[in-house]
Amino acid sequence: MKSKSILGKSIEVIKAELHKAMGDGFKPTLAIIFTSVALDRAAISRLFDANDITVFGVTTNGEFIDEQTEKKSAAILLMDMKTEHFQLYFEDISNKNYREVATAVAKKAKKQFKKPAFFIGLSNSHTDGEEILHGFEDVIGNDVNIFGGLAGDDYAFIETFVFTNTIESNHGLLCLAFDEDKIEINGVATCGWKPVGTEKIVTKSEGNHVYTVDNIPVLDLTAKYGGIENVTPENNSLLIEIAANFPLQLQREKGDPVMRPGLMVDWTDRSFYTSGSVPQGSKVRFSLPPDFDVMEKVIKGLENLKATEMPEADALVVFSCAGRILSLGPLMSQELEGIKNVWNVPMAGMFSNAELGRATGGDLEMHNLTTCCVALREK
Repeated sequence: MKSKSILGKSIEVIKAELHKAMGDGFKPTLAIIFTSVALDRAAISRLFDANDITVFGVTTNGEFIDEQTEKKSAAILLMDMKTEHFQLYFEDISNKNYREVATAVAKKAKKQFKKPAFFIGLSNSHTDGEEILHGFEDVIGNDVNIFGGLAGDDYAFIETFVFTNTIESNHGLLCLAFDEDKIEINGVATCGWKPVGTEKIVTKSEGNHVYTVDNIPVLDLTAKYGGIENVTPENNSLLIEIAANFPLQLQREKGDPVMRPGLMVDWTDRSFYTSGSVPQGSKVRFSLPPDFDVMEKVIKGLENLKATEMPEADALVVFSCAGRILSLGPLMSQELEGIKNVWNVPMAGMFSNAELGRATGGDLEMHNLTTCCVALREK
């Protein structure tokens, strides 16, 4: 399979880059499009539809094709994958019947392919990605390969989208199924944030609403461990500081912990909402602000994947948390450069509101502050 990555900040540039990529006879059949909400998605979709290219589109908080991060652009991975090796599904999930919809999609894919693997894009920040994952596991099994991300909107946190050639949704499930007997897919989801302090018990929570840890309001305990001052509603940077630097680490029975940053505070009881569920009675630890080790862990994880499971790849797709670039700043370019250098193949990536993938040594999870890297190769 041949692949190429292109980037543009306007439909005119994207059109020119697409035609340039196809100038040597390259005929892509599939485009993974990560785009800012500032661009004209309908025009982009029409362009690719006119060239008979299937669109898997997700809006972002930033995008990249190399180590240089961009804003208000579209990062696009083009592949000439055989059309019989993939199938696109699109479903509305505004009724919040997440597991039911995911189960139905998985059944369709199971009929199409004996062994399907999936890329998933989800829109709407309230979407329960864990229920989506469970729906696929119900049909395909616990070893199913799924990777993806929750759409962004340039950090506005107002309205996000997934889209195809002809349709889009601000509360949708976009699913790209692959025939895993024909397309090899391998990936790792790595965070790297170091824990601090002893394990603590979540003493009161409901779903993703965490009230108390060790019977202390979770906001107060987080502020104490992070040395955070001015913990008031008037502090506009408080949530970014908590989410990017001092997230909870939810301990699992197996595999790496899963990050659960506080994203919205309830000031009436100083509780907060996280991006994924935190069961009452579960164990958590707090985190230290990131350093160089965070990036090194991601790159070493990919190098190990290449050495042990996937020596060659045709393309690379990256779902990286928007919180990582807030925490790492200019250092983010070093992480992306290291990722690109592992296989040195065309790459496209996005900064997402959450990431979907298998935790290292663990189960499928909805992650935060995590980089999920996925390599593809046509067999």
